[in-house]
Amino acid sequence: MDDWVIVRNYDEFVKTITENGVPVILSFDHDLADEHYRPSMYDKDEHYTGYYTDGTFKEKTGYECAKWLIDYCIDNKVDTPTIVYIHSMNPVGGKNIKGIFDSYNKHHGK
Repeated sequence: MDDWVIVRNYDEFVKTITENGVPVILSFDHDLADEHYRPSMYDKDEHYTGYYTDGTFKEKTGYECAKWLIDYCIDNKVDTPTIVYIHSMNPVGGKNIKGIFDSYNKHHGK
């Protein structure tokens, strides 16, 4: 088995896919940058309490990577990954990523 290729941001994700193709297995994290971990998102015991939604992030998230990948696969007529894992500690972000793939699979008979 090949080693995992780890990318840390949206631009690395896009570059890796466009240069190497869509992998068979992908694992997504939603929160990719330090700014995605704002103190207001956690309680005093550091438990996640809510997804930050005011649109002020400068860095794109794993959700935006997933959206880009679906569009890339449709536009280039290539299959999405056979296996998609979501390893995010952000439950709302992880659910949103899963939803993108579920919707694609539902409409494309997968």
